[in-house]
Amino acid sequence: MYGDPATVRKILTEVGDTWAVVGLSSNQQRAAYGVARVLQRHGKRIVPVHPSAESVHGEQGYPTLSAVPFAIDVVDVFVNSDLAGAVADEAVAIGAKAVWFQLGVIDPAAYERTRAAGLDMVMDRCPAIEIPRLG
Repeated sequence: MYGDPATVRKILTEVGDTWAVVGLSSNQQRAAYGVARVLQRHGKRIVPVHPSAESVHGEQGYPTLSAVPFAIDVVDVFVNSDLAGAVADEAVAIGAKAVWFQLGVIDPAAYERTRAAGLDMVMDRCPAIEIPRLG
């Protein structure tokens, strides 16, 4: 329900190539670090969003989504489910086109709000797993 194949494909191939990765830091042990690298390899521009605003994979980091001075197409969320709804709301506020909650990040109310605002959304999926499945 939260990751139908048509929406997954649309976000990965049609929505846009600028992906804010919320929770991405230079910690190579975190899943966000590896997923961001896969996104880059598939032609996506990644934008690290983390309170420390570190540059990662050669891209300037920002402390919040609202601090990013250019348009974001997809907001990829690597924070705890308890915090994810606020990130989804901020994605709507900045005019993102889609929100992607990573594996294990689940907030049905945020999903409903985000979809009601007109954004595409996938929840409890990983783009690094889904991209190879596109064929």
